Amino acid sequence: MYAFGDDPDPLPESVQVLDEIVTDYIVDMCHDAARMASRGGRNKIKVDDFKFALRKDQRKLGRVEELLIMSKVIADARKQFDDKQEVNDVAGAGK
Repeated sequence: MYAFGDDPDPLPESVQVLDEIVTDYIVDMCHDAARMASRGGRNKIKVDDFKFALRKDQRKLGRVEELLIMSKVIADARKQFDDKQEVNDVAGAGK
């Protein structure tokens, strides 16, 4: 809450209200995604189910797309870093 200009030490009641709002939103989104999966004849929820549930809110859907792309970029960067570490470890072991 502090990041958005609130007091560094907000009232516990304010924190609780915000926590309830966020929790309710997440639960509702999960239920919507589960409903979409069920309509598709699946028992497991996929990312596409969440994207479909957010289809009417372009701002949130865009943010989801952005986060998915960044997640892939980070995973690829980690993989490249790990691959370079393995090459260095193998090269160092030969000395």
